[in-house]
Amino acid sequence: MELKNTIKEWPKDDRPREKLIAIGANNLSNSELLAILIHNGTPDRSALTLAKDVLKLGNDDLNELGTISIKQLTSVKGIGEAKAITIAAAMELGRRRQMGRMPVKQRFTTSREMADFLKERLKDYQQEVFAVIYLNRSSKILSFDIISTGGITGTVADPRVILKHALEKNAVSLILSHNHPSGSLKPSKADEYLTEKIKHAAAFLDIKVLDHVIVSDAGYYSFADDGLL
Repeated sequence: MELKNTIKEWPKDDRPREKLIAIGANNLSNSELLAILIHNGTPDRSALTLAKDVLKLGNDDLNELGTISIKQLTSVKGIGEAKAITIAAAMELGRRRQMGRMPVKQRFTTSREMADFLKERLKDYQQEVFAVIYLNRSSKILSFDIISTGGITGTVADPRVILKHALEKNAVSLILSHNHPSGSLKPSKADEYLTEKIKHAAAFLDIKVLDHVIVSDAGYYSFADDGLL
């Protein structure tokens, strides 16, 4: 019978599940927590060794690991699809937990505040994502919606979908946004055209487009700050 190198077979002091119960999850290393998710290793590699290899894939940075695809995870020897899915699900739960900590009913007073809000929510997407922040009469956030996702170089947002959501939420103003995975902050002609199209369509419904913010690892770009709205 092939041995799986399970955590139960490790010396008691090295078992991360027992350590978690005894001293708490916050006292375990990233690799030990990942080893619990991986559950078992291969005949020649323990779950902890596999966990360390997975962390290396993300340069030992959990934020970077959160952007790794399932296909990339399975490139680690000993990590099959089931283990990769478990890791990806854990990363997504962590991202959602972090998002949940941010105030929902907040106001924005500057484009930088908008950008910080958006970067936190869009940072793990490797493809371009178009999103909208819907605001009420008091300029408080009603909701943040991902409208569409695309490839590495672009995405298409349907103004009808954006405005339909705005009417359903009784929003009076919008903040448009998308990320640039390439790192560039310069809006394209298509970005400018789409912004104008949504702005004019929204005006017919007495809904105001306050800004269109592009975010990337390099920073952010505000259409309003640049006089394009």
